[in-house]
This record gives sequence, structure tokens and C-alpha cells, in this order.
Amino acid sequence: MKPILFGPSYSVYVRIAKIVLAEKGVDHDQVAFDVFDHNDWPADWPQRQPFGQVPAFEHDGFRLYETRAVTRYVDEAFAGPSLQPDSPQGRARMEQAISVLDGHGYRPMVWDIYVQRVSRGKTGESDEAVIASALPKAERCLAALAEILGDGDYFGGAGFSLADAQAAPIFDYFVKAPEGEDLLEAQAPLAGWWARVGGRESVRVACERMGAA
Repeated sequence: MKPILFGPSYSVYVRIAKIVLAEKGVDHDQVAFDVFDHNDWPADWPQRQPFGQVPAFEHDGFRLYETRAVTRYVDEAFAGPSLQPDSPQGRARMEQAISVLDGHGYRPMVWDIYVQRVSRGKTGESDEAVIASALPKAERCLAALAEILGDGDYFGGAGFSLADAQAAPIFDYFVKAPEGEDLLEAQAPLAGWWARVGGRESVRVACERMGAA
């Protein structure tokens, strides 16, 4: 059976899983629904994901949830290029970057800056106080990620990794806000990383930017 990915394509964390599946060349089905509308949930969603979040995943009867568990399983269970560095140091840096993104980046960069400035800004409902509070948090996160990246092309080593997949959908939303674009430009190595990663086919497809350069 083909693996099944559960969750809507607008979700950052569903997009992360889609990038990893694409990088590994794994053909899969997707069950999409609006995670914010309980009436649209699959009937068995509380059993698949007890916290009501996305994504969830199934492969040959093996059910899994939590994005980091899903992406690591996909990387290790399927053929294709490894998305984890060979060295313990590289894997540690990869995990460090993922932890920084989840713990310190996702909320301010996506919800507090992108959603407020871009999504709610379309109807004039941006909360400027929320944006202002988020900017130093996002700036600190970008500085930490730039330090982890160092002189390398990717997080954790010379090749595209699970950390780069984790970061890409967050940055794709973040830079749509002018504040996000400005903060990224101030971190030149990180801006260079995004220029490389943002143009990858797996990222463009997962983030629905097929027409992007």
C-alpha cells in the first residue's frame, strides 16, 4: 500500500512531511481536511491523532503522528538519499536546528508575524502589538539558526537534511511579511540558505509555488 499522509496542504507541518516524502521519492496519498473545522475531520481522527493536530501518517497499517517522528520514519524506511548527516555532530546540529524552529521560531514567525501581517492584514485586522512583540523573538531565532548554519550550505552538514525540510515551510510563510523579509536579509548566510532551499522542487511543490522562479 502507498503511504497515506493526513492533513491539509496549508499546514506548515504537513508541508514538512510532504517535502521529506518528495525528497525521498515516495509516492503517497493525501487525505486533506480543514484541521480548524471539527466537522471536516475524518471520523477516526481522534484515534489517529489524540491531540487533534496534523499531520498523521500510515504505512502498511503502521500509524504514526508527530511530524518529527513521521519524517524520521520516512527517511529511514524508504530508499533514496539520506536526509540525516552521517556524523554524530551533524545529526546533533540537525536536531538542534529543528528544536530551535519548533520551540522558538514557528509561533512568532508564522502565527504572530505572517498570519497577523499577511492573512489578517488582507482585511485590516492585523494586531500591531502582537507583531511588535514577535519581532525580537523572530530576530533572536534567526540569529541562532544563522549560528547553527555557520559556513555550511545546509543545517547539519553539506547536504539537505530533515532540519532544512523543517525550516522551509516556516520561512516560506515568514518572508511573505515585509518584516520577515527584512529580518532575513539582515542575516546574510541565512538569506543565502533560503535562496538555495526555497528554490528546491520539493519545497516549491509542497508550498504550492510551482510558478516560482
